[in-house]
Amino acid sequence: MTTMAQARRLIGRPVLPLLATLTVLLAACSSVGSANFTFWDAVWSMIAFFFWFMFIWIFIGLFSDIFRRNDLSGLAKAGWLLVLVVLPFLGSLIYIVMRPKVTAQDVELMTRMEAGQKAAASVSVADQLVKLQELKAAGAISEAEFEALKQKAMSS
Repeated sequence: MTTMAQARRLIGRPVLPLLATLTVLLAACSSVGSANFTFWDAVWSMIAFFFWFMFIWIFIGLFSDIFRRNDLSGLAKAGWLLVLVVLPFLGSLIYIVMRPKVTAQDVELMTRMEAGQKAAASVSVADQLVKLQELKAAGAISEAEFEALKQKAMSS
């Protein structure tokens, strides 16, 4: 057997991933670059960066939710933003707990979405072709545009 065949056979076994993991763990015990910055310092830095990124992302989400809501007055929005800036972690938790699960605005948006889906589902290819024919007869679209749109409607 050639060495390539042996290597391919070993890749299918759990021995190679185990050896790779062992190598990484052994490298983790030694310092990276200098004696002051170890592998675990790098791992800790990545974890800290992840949590800062997550914290900032939560803030962006909460700020956009506060500005988007119709049921809050301007004073209430300013109050929530002040709470989030002064007490970031606690303010975020309080806002998440105090926010209603479904607001009137959410119900309205869901109703609009369902109505749009029903309207889109009720339009048939024949209806589209009739409308295209009317546009062509009115001179709103040319013959070439009519043919292109007709092909597009028939292919979908």
